[in-house]
Amino acid sequence: MMRRWLKLCVAFAALTASAAAVDLAPVVHEKNALNSAKTRKAHYVVLVSLDGFRWDYPTKWGAPHLLKMADEGASAPEGMIPSYPSLTFPNHYTLVTGLYPEHHGIVDNEFLDPAHDYARYYYKDAKITDNSDWYGGVPLWSLAERNKMRSASMFWVASNAKIAGKRPSYWVPFDDKFDDEKRIDQVIAWLSLAEAERPHLITLYYSNVDHAGHDFGPDSDECRDAVHHLDALMGELEDRLKATGLAVDMIVVADHGMVKFADRKWISIAKLVDLKDAKTAGQNIYPKDEAEKQRIYNGLKALNDPRFAVYRLKDVPKPLDFNANPREGDPVVVPMGLYPLEANAKTEEIKNLGGHGYDPARVPEMKAIFFAEGPDIKPGVKLASFRNVNVYDFVCGILGLKPAKNDGNKKVLRVARR
Repeated sequence: MMRRWLKLCVAFAALTASAAAVDLAPVVHEKNALNSAKTRKAHYVVLVSLDGFRWDYPTKWGAPHLLKMADEGASAPEGMIPSYPSLTFPNHYTLVTGLYPEHHGIVDNEFLDPAHDYARYYYKDAKITDNSDWYGGVPLWSLAERNKMRSASMFWVASNAKIAGKRPSYWVPFDDKFDDEKRIDQVIAWLSLAEAERPHLITLYYSNVDHAGHDFGPDSDECRDAVHHLDALMGELEDRLKATGLAVDMIVVADHGMVKFADRKWISIAKLVDLKDAKTAGQNIYPKDEAEKQRIYNGLKALNDPRFAVYRLKDVPKPLDFNANPREGDPVVVPMGLYPLEANAKTEEIKNLGGHGYDPARVPEMKAIFFAEGPDIKPGVKLASFRNVNVYDFVCGILGLKPAKNDGNKKVLRVARR
């Protein structure tokens, strides 16, 4: 018995040393199950998000490596359609759950939860985003870990939270300043692990293009340079993935696009109607009772302002899929033009030149990129624009996982699979 115990200790020490030896970033290791015999036979997916990478940037600015991916695999030439609102946190979480924001619960980058004493979710506060109570659905990494398939995250929204009972086996706390090249090094290091430890799903994230689009606008030289920088990195990543000799499918997406503001002055709702004691978060309004909801709605509706539409929550048009979650506020104000909107703006003018968050049906610049290439992807497939809720089933199919309940349709991207 003692000898067996010593062997187990040695084996565990070897496993820990093996995993620690590849850490090129401050990786957190979870005590998840090793890959099962079944999952070791599965292929691999590296899911990359290039935040704010608009659907037309590859042709507008020139992105030869991404366009090469399109030739060798599948792409959406007219763009992938983000969920409303076309913001970073709602859409990154949609991509890995297949659920619209109102169903997975992350309805904005900042919002309140009336069901829990108006607790505030704020995307820049790690203590808040680490709380699993905010998140519905079963993210891809949690689904994989439940099926004894290891996963890893080099940054992704919610990968720091224990959702559906799991975190990725390996994950890195978000650090936007972490070196771009070293992110790829860490991905390759994970794929160099022993078969039992090696993650079959890896997420990777870059924000360069989003920052450039916000700070300088989508038509700026700075945005062009950021596109070229990330395109070169994607070419390097693809080459290094192929060099591993593993069956790796690389999928490159974005959460949303970017557009130049028509007017950089805030539409501050509080200056248009008396919000009295209503709580606010971002552009979301939470009146204290039904009478106040109706009063604020009536006041905004009477303005007949062409810059926005106002709805009671239950009446938000179905195409937005944004009419059922109390976290969305009530009434709901939807921008109709390219204006920054806040419930209670603290300054008159926004400093950014570009923005997003708009209805992609009205503002096609909100659409995002989609490219996929690898052994499971048919070459040269040009997909019609599709909603990003469909990526979840697509990734599950490659990994051989049964998807959790979601809002996508597995038939939408089946045409891209071999």
